[in-house]
Amino acid sequence: MSIKKQQDPLIVIASNRGPFSFKQEKDNRFSVDRGAGGLVTALGALAERHEVIWVAAAMNDGDRAWSEAHKGKMQKVEGINLKLVEPEPEAYEGYYNEIANPLLWFIQHQLWDIPRTPSISEETWKAWDEGYRVVNKQFAEAIAEAVADSERPIIVLPQDYHLYMVPHYLRDLLGERVQIQPFIHIPWPGPDAWRILPQPIRNAILSSLLEADRVGFQTAKDAFNFVQTCRFYLEGAHSHGRRDGIEYKGRDVAALAYPISIDVDKVEEIAAETVTQLEKNQLINFIGDRDLILRVDRIEPSKNNLRGLQAYRTLLESYPEHRGKVQMLALLVPSRLKVGEYEDYLREIMAEAGLINAQYSTSFWEPVRIVLGDNYQRAIAAMQIYDVLLVNPIADGMNLVAKEGVLVNNKDGVLLLSEFAGAYYELGEEALTVSPFDVYGTAEAMHQALVMPAAERQHRAQTLRDIVTRADVREWFKAQVDDALRALSNQANKSSTPATSDTEKSAVAATSAGAPAD
Repeated sequence: MSIKKQQDPLIVIASNRGPFSFKQEKDNRFSVDRGAGGLVTALGALAERHEVIWVAAAMNDGDRAWSEAHKGKMQKVEGINLKLVEPEPEAYEGYYNEIANPLLWFIQHQLWDIPRTPSISEETWKAWDEGYRVVNKQFAEAIAEAVADSERPIIVLPQDYHLYMVPHYLRDLLGERVQIQPFIHIPWPGPDAWRILPQPIRNAILSSLLEADRVGFQTAKDAFNFVQTCRFYLEGAHSHGRRDGIEYKGRDVAALAYPISIDVDKVEEIAAETVTQLEKNQLINFIGDRDLILRVDRIEPSKNNLRGLQAYRTLLESYPEHRGKVQMLALLVPSRLKVGEYEDYLREIMAEAGLINAQYSTSFWEPVRIVLGDNYQRAIAAMQIYDVLLVNPIADGMNLVAKEGVLVNNKDGVLLLSEFAGAYYELGEEALTVSPFDVYGTAEAMHQALVMPAAERQHRAQTLRDIVTRADVREWFKAQVDDALRALSNQANKSSTPATSDTEKSAVAATSAGAPAD
């Protein structure tokens, strides 16, 4: 393997949702809508240095039509080589709406009501065998096809809980010529949470991930929980006292933290846009001279929207001086409303907000305003003017709202941050820490934030802004690619080193004793 090839790998991203969505127009041409997620923006910079292939599922009729128009072959779209996987609708339903969501997602956020749910039924097993496994195998086959003609080093980065079986199928197809490095965006709980899964499903997931070269997590805690889970359930899995790696079936697999972040330049650019400023002015007119308590979330149980409202009600009960002088604004993005638990949760949120408004509203003041919809400019506009940003999830891999908020806020707003958000490990020192289960404590933290001296607010806000600015999403992606490149380089060095005699090996070992490990 030449030096040039070592320095010029082929990088494959695999994710359920791709960077683009397509719509077929009346003239049979396709319009392209680029996603705005952090992963997509990170790839913009990555594509400047490496050739990138992105493999994703066709999500709608337009995506499928686009893929069929190109006979399922990879196509370059805005600098990214894109290949879409086209699962059968029934297989995709089982993969996504039965196994990935809600089963795995609820386990990893520890949200199941264990005495009642889940019930692993025949339909669940069918969804696993004929849905999740099938679609994951399709992803692996699509990746293998996309890299079939390449002689360069290959780095495959499967994203999140949708694709846990990809390492197993991909290793079977490509062997050791590929570096496989999944990244898990959501929390990884300790061993007890995984008891919900039947042993064959659980062990298949864990052993598949251990066919990777390394597995990335949001926090060191998640990585350690993964190590413990593998040790607990897989016979022959050993960590040898390490918190960041595990040996299994002859493979030494690293478990590493790569805290995800935001595209700092892009978020600041959006904050300055005319549309964002118009949204900001409208919000200022609505809020007036009141203090703003803001939350920006998807509507899902893990975000803890309901207890946030209950804490706000407690604030108004305990501190009457805030009545009429504070405004709670909740910008909520509908999410997975085909899942019954999410639909029920939205109803509870709206009911609680209605009760607060019924109890405390005056002719000139509505204590809670809930706005439903996905409007990123409006969210960034609101983040610029909050006095208190409430981020109180029960479990969250990272929570980028916390990072976006402290970056763009220009009122020295105070961050209230759950200790169960991944962002806590980076931002917790300068935020006010709240327990997501402690309604009274969260109300007290709201009061503390509202009466905090200006100098303390300014110090906390500036420190938080500096933390986010120093490490944006490009650094997150670069760290993962760099680790894979180092491993490829080490492999190349080993393969190019001539065989030595036992005497020579002993001499080398004696000479290098005490040298630090990579």
